[in-house]
Amino acid sequence: MSQKKENDQKVSVVLASGSATRASVLREAGVSFSIHAAAIDEAAVKTSMRASDRSALDTAQALSDLKASQVSSNYPEALVVGGDQILACGVDWLDKPKNLTGAREQLLLLRGREHQLLTAVSVARAGAVIWRFCACSELVMRNFSDDFLEKYLESEKGNVCKSVGGYRLEGPGIQLFSQIGGVYFDILGLPLISLLNFLRQQGAIQE
Repeated sequence: MSQKKENDQKVSVVLASGSATRASVLREAGVSFSIHAAAIDEAAVKTSMRASDRSALDTAQALSDLKASQVSSNYPEALVVGGDQILACGVDWLDKPKNLTGAREQLLLLRGREHQLLTAVSVARAGAVIWRFCACSELVMRNFSDDFLEKYLESEKGNVCKSVGGYRLEGPGIQLFSQIGGVYFDILGLPLISLLNFLRQQGAIQE
């Protein structure tokens, strides 16, 4: 193989996540990648981390690391991207709601309160994590009316169970908030700028 072809050959990227939002963010940024979702018992990891008095941010990073390293063993030459996000409100950690009833309960818990989105991303190669980054975003939900909540749930019934907290900032969920502090992509679930910088350094995307 000529030197020019070697230089032109980019490192492949694998997304170790089944999140449609993370995939969309990467795709819209112009990154070529394949998807191989990790199979991690997230509930067991969270239970163990809480029992060890670890923070929500530590837990998100640990889950992100596990996803990336697990999938990386199947793609030793690729850069495998893992990600995780935990919503923390006081002492409560929220997962994606299982149904509309669960989404309503979560939104009532968050109504009129501040919560944090702890977002982690990891990149692994040959089974080992070689880079990680985490971010904390602070959001305040407004004290919306019960009527607004019911109309919101009806309009978003196909999406509320797809994201932690039951909202999408890129959709009508933005109307739930009175204040948002953080980087947009971090809140969506993927710290994109930092990830792109690393992928560029590794030759996965163009300098």
